[in-house]
Amino acid sequence: MKILRKADMLEKEQVAHVRAERDVLVEADHQWVVKMYYSFQDPINLYLIMEFLPGGDMMTLLMKKDTLSEECTQFYIAETALAIDSIHKLGFIHRDIKPDNLLLDARGHIKLSDFGLCTGLKKSHRTDFYRDLSQAKPSDFNTSSHGANLIANLVSRPLLATASSPMDSKRRAESWKKNRRALAYSTVGTPDYIAPEVFLQTGYGPACDWWSLGVIMYEMLIGYPPFCSENPQETYRKVMNWRETLTFPPEVPISEEAKDTILRFCCEAERRLGSQRGAEELKPVPYFRGVDWEHIRERPAAIPVEVKSIDDTSNFDDFPDVKLEIPAAPMTDGEVIYKDWVFINYTFKRFEGLTQRGTPTKK
Repeated sequence: MKILRKADMLEKEQVAHVRAERDVLVEADHQWVVKMYYSFQDPINLYLIMEFLPGGDMMTLLMKKDTLSEECTQFYIAETALAIDSIHKLGFIHRDIKPDNLLLDARGHIKLSDFGLCTGLKKSHRTDFYRDLSQAKPSDFNTSSHGANLIANLVSRPLLATASSPMDSKRRAESWKKNRRALAYSTVGTPDYIAPEVFLQTGYGPACDWWSLGVIMYEMLIGYPPFCSENPQETYRKVMNWRETLTFPPEVPISEEAKDTILRFCCEAERRLGSQRGAEELKPVPYFRGVDWEHIRERPAAIPVEVKSIDDTSNFDDFPDVKLEIPAAPMTDGEVIYKDWVFINYTFKRFEGLTQRGTPTKK
């Protein structure tokens, strides 16, 4: 269950993202996206009830292994590419593709999760729409299908660059793993996987998700992402200067085909692999030779997952101690009505058809 506090969403201007997250989970009822069963609300919170995926996540898997083999990497990158392609076809950009958001099901196959930064084409997915709700109509909040022209803007504060000493790959990998768990739990996160055009405030499209896939592929093969640094400011500087900073350590040998594929993901947006025809563009790439694109999900996963029971959580990290208290709602009419108006039509139920007994018959 994911719980979002309404007041926080309003204060941080996250309403558009909340709406897009709920809508993509409603529309993406397929194998590549974590399934949402219900969404509902009370006067204080929004709630999303999702399926439990017992295989853990890619971040935890990468922390257990130093690196993945090229064969394993090929499998996970191919599956993630199909997952990204599936949400692009619905008219959404994820914008936060990273190992933490790649969950593994009981058989070890990928599912995309955490659409909290997702954006789409509808009015209700744009932040500025919520700054003047006097113009809003209930029809603006419905869940009809979304267009494919995905252009949005993310306002981000420029960060100051700081110098840091170069580290060799072994020390860099150790440093990355040491800080990785803290980054996952922090509210700030890391700019490691974010495409440079997202920081530029000049508009971007679905190509930003393919850049993130290239960064993850690099991390799987090398042991740390290409722009990782001692602090987020330096990482940001490296991402923005990717033409100089995207290099491969000679002491971690990977194939030329793998290098070439990473460089085709991490390049200018207009010529990025996947940016024109989605996953179709990956199929002829030499690195993906031998991938059974049509049946990859039915085949055994690259790394088998061990699940002991229906509620086995052993494949996930232990979270830091967090108080899981859900506040009760005080009834203050004016505020509640306003918030409920903003979150109109949020409630959803996956199983409407199953609540009727038998099948309707014509009379």
